Amino acid sequence: MRKLNNTLYVTNPEYYLGRDGNTIEVRENSSRIAKLPIHNFENIVCFNYTGVSPGLLKLCAENGVTVTYMSPSGKYIGAFETEIRGSVLTRKKQYEAAEDPEECLIYSKLFIIGKIQNSIENLDRRRRDLDDQRETLRIKIDELKEWKEMCCGAKTCDELRGYEGLAARAYFSSFEKLILQQKEDFVFNGRNKRPPLDFVNALLSLAYGFLRIKVEGALQAAGLDPYMGFFHTERPGRTSLALDVMEEMRPYIADRMVLSVINRKQITKRDFLVQANGAVEFTEDGFKKFIKYWNDYLLDEITHPFLQEKIQKGLLPFCQAMLLAQSIRKELDVYPPYITQR
Repeated sequence: MRKLNNTLYVTNPEYYLGRDGNTIEVRENSSRIAKLPIHNFENIVCFNYTGVSPGLLKLCAENGVTVTYMSPSGKYIGAFETEIRGSVLTRKKQYEAAEDPEECLIYSKLFIIGKIQNSIENLDRRRRDLDDQRETLRIKIDELKEWKEMCCGAKTCDELRGYEGLAARAYFSSFEKLILQQKEDFVFNGRNKRPPLDFVNALLSLAYGFLRIKVEGALQAAGLDPYMGFFHTERPGRTSLALDVMEEMRPYIADRMVLSVINRKQITKRDFLVQANGAVEFTEDGFKKFIKYWNDYLLDEITHPFLQEKIQKGLLPFCQAMLLAQSIRKELDVYPPYITQR
C-alpha cells in the first residue's frame, strides 16, 4: 500500500478497504492496517483480491474519488468513477494533443530521449565493471549520445522514428556484451521477433509483453486512452500510447530484468523449446519461473526522481501514466520521462 501524489495504491492482494466515518479503513483479515482520511485522495488503485465495501464506494462518490480495479498482474479490469473529469476531459485533451503535430513531436521526443538515455545507462553501468570491454562500450555509448542529440533536433515524428531505429540498432549491437554468464547458450545477434529465434529474444519479447500489459492498465487507470498515441501510429487493435510510454521503461525494467535472470542463472536453456521452424518457446515450467522472477523483480524499491517518493518498480508505469495525464491537462509544464538514477 502506497500513497503517491493523491493516489492510493493497494498492492497487497489480501487487503480489504472499508469505511469508518470519513476515513478509508484498510484491513487484513480481522486486523486494521491503517485509517486514511478520504479527503487526502483523488484516486484509489486496487490490485487486491478482496475488494472495496459498498460503504466506501459511497464515500468515494460523495468525495469525487475514483476507484480503479486492476488484476495483480497489472491488467485493467474496470473503474468506479463519479466525475467526468476523471477520464472524459483528460481524454478530450489527449485527442486534441494527438491531432497537433507539434504536440505529438514534443511528447515523442521525451519518450525516445528517455529510452536512449536509459539504454546508455545500461551500457555504462556494465562498462564500469568490465575492463576488457570498457573502450568498446565507450564508443557505443558515444554513438548513442549522438543519436540522442539527433532525436532532440528532429523536425517531424517520421524523422524521429528514423533516428530512434538507428539508436535501437546501435544499442542492441552491444547487448550481448551485457551477458556475463551462460554465454554459449544465450547468444544474441540482434533483435528478432514473431517468432523469437533465440533464448534472449524469447526473454525480451515476453518481458516487453508483460511491461505493455502494465502500461496499458496504468494509462486506463489515469483516465487516458491507450489506443491514441503520439509516436506510434494508430492501427486497429494497437495500443499506441502504451507503446509510446513503455519506450523509456524498456531498458530499465525489461532489459535489466532479462539480463538479471540470465546472469544469475535463474533461467537456463532447459527452460525453452526450439520448434522445427527455429522458433523458441518457453516450457511450461520455464514460463512459470519467468513469471515468478518478473513479479519478484517488480517488488524492488526505487526512488522516483521527479516525485521523490520510494516506490516499487512495478508502480513505475502508474507513476508515469499519472504524470503524463497531468501534463496533457497542463497541470505540469512538461512530461518528465523516467531516467535511471545512478
